Amino acid sequence: MPLAILALTIAAYAIGTTEFVIVGLLPTVANDLHITLPLAGLIVSVYALGVTFGAPILTALTGKIERKPLLLGLMALFIVGNTAAALAPSYEILLVARVLAAFAHGVFFSVGSTIAADLVPENRRASAIAMMFMGLTVAIVTGVPMGTYIGQILGWRATFWAVAALGIIAFLAIAILLPRNLKKAAPARFIDQVRVLGSGRLLIVFAMTALGYGGTFVAFTFLAPILQEITGFSERSVSLILVLYGLAIAVGNIAGGRIANNDPVKALIGLFIMQAIVLIILTFTVTSPVLTIVTLVALGFLQFGNVPGLQLYVVQLAKEHRPGAVDVASALNIAAFNLGIAIGAWLGGLVVESPLGLGATPWVGAILVVGALLLTIWSGALDRRGVSVLKAA
Repeated sequence: MPLAILALTIAAYAIGTTEFVIVGLLPTVANDLHITLPLAGLIVSVYALGVTFGAPILTALTGKIERKPLLLGLMALFIVGNTAAALAPSYEILLVARVLAAFAHGVFFSVGSTIAADLVPENRRASAIAMMFMGLTVAIVTGVPMGTYIGQILGWRATFWAVAALGIIAFLAIAILLPRNLKKAAPARFIDQVRVLGSGRLLIVFAMTALGYGGTFVAFTFLAPILQEITGFSERSVSLILVLYGLAIAVGNIAGGRIANNDPVKALIGLFIMQAIVLIILTFTVTSPVLTIVTLVALGFLQFGNVPGLQLYVVQLAKEHRPGAVDVASALNIAAFNLGIAIGAWLGGLVVESPLGLGATPWVGAILVVGALLLTIWSGALDRRGVSVLKAA
């Protein structure tokens, strides 16, 4: 792999860290800013919504900009966003700072994938893209627990300073290692996005993605307070548990790709069933430290296990129903993942604030996953019948 791929991987690592590290810091942020846990949970939702709506719009608006200056601009925005978060004097300013970082996130992964593919021969493109996304996976395994630990020792602002420093390293790596003469793809058009959203078959998969992926975030967003207030773990233990959880996510992501290779619908049905069951089990095991860890390992495996299958399935359906906009469909499915995070975190906040409390977040999340399961069964039935729901002319 050329060194330029390494620059993209470093940037993906920084972005992945800032996206998920807030989960381990919610109690600390809530205490410092004197806000409730549900309000702190909205920090996760707002970031995810920034990615959801910022990615397709900004990718279309920046389509004419040369690739290297665009990536450098995105990393500069990322640095500004995280620096503003570290300096945020209030909850409202912190939300704005998170949105700025989210805008950089959405466009980076949209553009970075095509750049990674163009940097290598055609027969190594998938490996190049996987190498870039490895930064995201490694961030979940190492960056999030380390960021959580730093936040617990030095305060949550120190975590965002550290992430901003990662952004500076990524900026320099892109400036030094990325070639200037990068091929520029045809700009994504808004009309292409509208056409994809006009396909009922693809809308079903986007809903599957949002519910199936977002269901876990009803509980995952509030994992730190659940572990501390219900299970009884110390604050310092949370970062170690996040390491274990991250390892399970990495294994699940790899295994999920292999499981879904031949028949993504069949794989997704099985994964969603197991995901819903594990979330329900967590509702009862959360009072036992040992059983909680065992259940969380299973949940971590399943949380990202469905990602490759969902992405593969949307590409397969796009080739059939919107053959001229496969890349747009793939990008919109990435937006659907983040919409799921936003919905899950928001719903989790409502549950925490209600009489049901923290302990109910896992089984409420399971309801969303069951919704994704039913949509998957329906979509599979439509595939077998060769039906195209709401297919545009």
